[in-house]
Formats: sequence, C-alpha cells, structure tokens
Amino acid sequence: MVFNSPVSRRTVFRGLAGFLAGSPLLRSQQDPFRDHSRVPALREMLNAFDFEPVAYAKITRQAYDYMSWGVDGEFTMRRNREAYDWVGLVPRGLAGVAPVQTASTFLGMNLAYPIMISPTARHVLFNPDAEAATHAGATAASNTPFIVSNVATLPVEKIAAAATGPWWFQLYPQRGSDYNRQTLDKAQAAGCRAIVVTVDQQASVYERQTHDQNLTTANGPVLAPTTIGAPRQRGNPYRVPDGRLWYEWTLLDELRRVVKVPLLVKGIVTGEDARLCLEHGVDAIFLSNHGGRSLDYGPSTLEVLPEIAEAVGGRVPILFDGGIRRGSDILKALALGATAVSLGRVPLWGLAAYGAQGVQKVLEILQAELVQAMAATGRPTLASIDKTLVRTEFL
Repeated sequence: MVFNSPVSRRTVFRGLAGFLAGSPLLRSQQDPFRDHSRVPALREMLNAFDFEPVAYAKITRQAYDYMSWGVDGEFTMRRNREAYDWVGLVPRGLAGVAPVQTASTFLGMNLAYPIMISPTARHVLFNPDAEAATHAGATAASNTPFIVSNVATLPVEKIAAAATGPWWFQLYPQRGSDYNRQTLDKAQAAGCRAIVVTVDQQASVYERQTHDQNLTTANGPVLAPTTIGAPRQRGNPYRVPDGRLWYEWTLLDELRRVVKVPLLVKGIVTGEDARLCLEHGVDAIFLSNHGGRSLDYGPSTLEVLPEIAEAVGGRVPILFDGGIRRGSDILKALALGATAVSLGRVPLWGLAAYGAQGVQKVLEILQAELVQAMAATGRPTLASIDKTLVRTEFL
C-alpha cells in the first residue's frame, strides 16, 4: 500500500482515540432518553407535577422505572389517579373561612396537616443521602411524619438520627417470630411512633418487558433479589413468589404481643377486611393498594374509601393513600372518610429532583394547596369537611 503523504504517529493515535471515543461500548455518548435542558430552580416549582420531569432528568432510567411502574397492565395505577376526576367539589359561599385550621391528631400524634409520607423502598436510588434526606425534608415541612420502609437503604438508627420529626416503621412480616420480633424491637428502640404491617403484596410480579430490561444494568440488577421467605423454585413458569403467601389473620395477634406502639394494617381495600382488622385489635386502618403495584384490575382506593369509612364507623382512624397529587385530592379523600392521607411517589419526585429540600418543598406545596382548597369550598376546619362537600360519579 502506497501513501501519498507520510502519516505521523500522532495522526494515527488521534484517529484511534476518536474511534474508541465514539464506540457505544464505552458508554461515552449522551443518553438518548434524557432531556439535557436547564434544570429549573427549586423556587420555580409550582405544583407536584413540576417535580417529576426534573426527577426523571436527574436519576437513572432504571431508578425512574422502579419508582413509576405498576403491576401488569397498570390499570389500577392509572385508575388510582383517574378516580379524582370522578369526584367533584361543592363550594360553599359566605362560610367565614379565615383563618383555615388544619391541625389534628392521629393516634395521639399531633399533625400540623393531615399528611404523611408512605413507606417506599431504597431511597438511595433517588438521592445519595437516601432516607435520611427524606426524613430531614419531611421534618422541615411542619414535622410531617415519615413511614420508614422495611426495605429502606439505611438502618433505622441512622434515619432516626437524621431529623427530629416523628417517624413510623413498616414491616413485611416473615414466617417465624424471630425476624419479626428482632426487627420490631429494633425499630421501637430507635423511636418509631407506630408500626405499619403491609399485607397487600403477597404475589406481585412485574412482567412488562420494558421493566425487566430497564431494571438490568451492565453491573447487574438495580434491585437486589428479595430475601423474604424461601427461595423460589427454579423453573416455576408462573414466577409467583411464595414468601408471603402464608399471611393469615392470626399474624396480627402474634405481632400485637411484640408491638408496644399503635399498630396499623396497610393494604385494606374492603369493608369486610376493615372489620376483621378491628376484631384483631388494630389501632388504625391504612387504606392502600400499594400504588397499583399489587393487584391489577382492582378498584382505586378513592372508590372504596366510603365503604371502608362505613365499616369502621369512626372506631379507629383511617389513613389513605393512592394517586394524590394535589391539595384538592387530599380534600376529596378527607370528605369521603379519610382521617389523614399518605403520599408515596410525590415525595420521591422531590427527593430525586432536589434532595431533602425537594421533599420539603413538594410537601409545602400540597399543604398550601389543601389550605386553599378548604378556603375555596368554605370549610375552615377539618371537622367541617364531610361527604356533603363532594359529588361522586365513580365509573
């Protein structure tokens, strides 16, 4: 081969470097899924929806999918949100609403607003400070209670030390008393104010192909394999985890002997189960369908809230979650029978977007929106909110 002009070693290495830099194997190219526009300042956030695109731009696609997905076709997850469109608010004029009062109590705990943060797992996927940042942000937002997940990134002692606000602990029970007793003793010793037992995710499997793809990276799965219960049998064509299929009502009786603080059951969506909770000495009902991550084609939580309220009959408080994005959503839930509400994905948007300050800001936005909604509908106190405030057209 004959060259018309000599090629220097520098030219050769420059060409080789350019070839290697352009290789997709080196992951040196920009992520085509990301929007690289300017990240807005925290002061520019006007409502909860503003936080989600910022969170999406800042975290990995795998982490975003884990936070956002629902089970199967995600019908229930969508229905959780759509149900708020089927409830209209009825305003009252000349009601004398100034100043609006939002303070209340829940299981002996003082609340500046009837709002809490639901248990969600592995906050380190969204911010390096993980649950410590969530707790700090919640405390800064009028001491909003934070329910710490059983599968949190950080140990409960470190989360508790991150802020002074109240926190609860959520448990996925395991077969046999040793694990449950040791875990609950540890949480109670660290200062948790209540125990939340989740019972609504016995056999969930996320089958959508995009989820499976996006939850795998070059370094392996984003989420570690579950350690709850016995290992699955290899070759099981149905992929049904069996670690929680043993749950029975007697479990609550066993846990009651260990729990020294109020006990709640999370995942109740029928009046029958709410009544059974009361028979087994539960201190409060946590109405939830796991954010649409448990059973698809089930009802939205807002739809079944009146049924739960009727079954409970005011004997214990009702904590409610599912699809809340606005202060007006909170007002609708309170009108249909909730004592307080809990937020799942929304605080994670704030955490992923701006850390602890993002959690604080998104909570303060919803708090302000609730006050505005109460004032606009002529309901100056939480006690003045009842079902006459809404007109429902559930589909």
